[in-house]
Formats: sequence, C-alpha cells, structure tokens
Amino acid sequence: MARTDGAVFWGVDTMASLSKRTIETLTDLVEIKLSCIQVFDRDDAREMAALESARRELVALLTGQDGQTVVPFRDADDSVPAAATA
Repeated sequence: MARTDGAVFWGVDTMASLSKRTIETLTDLVEIKLSCIQVFDRDDAREMAALESARRELVALLTGQDGQTVVPFRDADDSVPAAATA
C-alpha cells in the first residue's frame, strides 16, 4: 500500500515532485556538509558515503540521467527575495 504524500511506505517509494530550485538548494546543503565533515570513525565514514550518494542522486535529478523529470515550480522566481535585499 503506497501513500500519496511522497513517503516511503511498506517499501514503496512515491517520490513527490521537486522544483529545480529545491534540488539545487539541497545539493548545495549536501556539498556544504561534505566540505565540513571530518571522518574519525566508521559512523562518520557511513555518513560521508550517504552524503556522497545523496549528492549523486540530486545531480542525476538535475541532469535528467535517472529518467525523472524536474517539474518547474510555478511560483519560483530566481531573483533575490525582497526580504534579502533589505
């Protein structure tokens, strides 16, 4: 039985649509985390491997290599938000 809210339920992945801007933001956050991580033990190595895998998946989404389509967010504006310029 799959849920329709993008969650993984009973092993069925029903991924929600993500905008290109969201994928780029997530990629930036993963890359920042990767640049800060210091591997001291196996848990750190696992976390680094998971982050590298997440980065590859996000890049594949952006480049369309995984067969998925990035859906443009209809209200997205690539300009700087008004609150950021104040």
